Amino acid sequence: MGEEKPKSVGVWPAVKPFANGGASGMLATCVIQPVDMIKVRIQLGQGSAADVTKNMLKNEGVRAFYNGLSAGLLRQATYTTARLGTFRILTNKAIEANDGKPLPLYQKALCGLTAGAIGACVGSPADLALIRMQADATLPVAQRRNYTNAFQALYRIVTDEGVLSLWKGAGPTVVRAMALNMGMLASYDQSVEFCKDTLGLGEAATVVGASSVSGFFAAACSLPFDYVKTQIQKMQPDAEGKYPYTGSLDCTMKTLKAGGPFKFYTGFPVYCVRIAPHVMMTWIFLNQIQKLEKSVGL
Repeated sequence: MGEEKPKSVGVWPAVKPFANGGASGMLATCVIQPVDMIKVRIQLGQGSAADVTKNMLKNEGVRAFYNGLSAGLLRQATYTTARLGTFRILTNKAIEANDGKPLPLYQKALCGLTAGAIGACVGSPADLALIRMQADATLPVAQRRNYTNAFQALYRIVTDEGVLSLWKGAGPTVVRAMALNMGMLASYDQSVEFCKDTLGLGEAATVVGASSVSGFFAAACSLPFDYVKTQIQKMQPDAEGKYPYTGSLDCTMKTLKAGGPFKFYTGFPVYCVRIAPHVMMTWIFLNQIQKLEKSVGL
């Protein structure tokens, strides 16, 4: 038995960042899902946050706010697990290459960009299922897909549209993830230093303040890409079999022509409210998970 312990110790440190990252992201998603649902409806032209909330409660009930939760959890189990796990591995390797010295901010941002791209590639199928499930109720009855859960959605997408369709909109998804991680990581460390060193805030206040700032910049950097991604993923062919957009660039140009640059920031307040708490709660849950692991000797 004495020879088995080193093996488990050797495996767990490699798995731990991925497992912790996925678990913290899934817990945060359970809390944020209703806000995310409202954000998607706003982007699809259903009105303001108040209008969307009122109409959903009146016409669909409370359960409608959790449509697509299974896909949201699957997305976190893939995207956030890969993103945070990869980020930790990359930063550890970079620290080793830097002779153990702390990394400058730009290197952390580069690690975040890379980890975001990898995570988005892994999580793109679940993200596609999530968008479609959330947007389904906004479509005419004849056009609704009526997916019952994330796995059935993925199965039907593969069956009806082919395996490669799972990565429909993957381009803007990856770019959005890179922008989001750059904004989040680049601002978080600076905010922590400012809150601690300049303002003299305690640990709890620092986490809340820094997470809110990083959430705002993550939203500001990523919303234009998120808007394009949503439009691409939810589009359906017309009677002649033509799609409204040929790709991300076409969607971007048509949106600019129709509504100007601010059209990309449709639903920004709700999107920011959704991103900032999710960032904050992910870090809080991650911190609690790590404390629990230490208490049980993991």
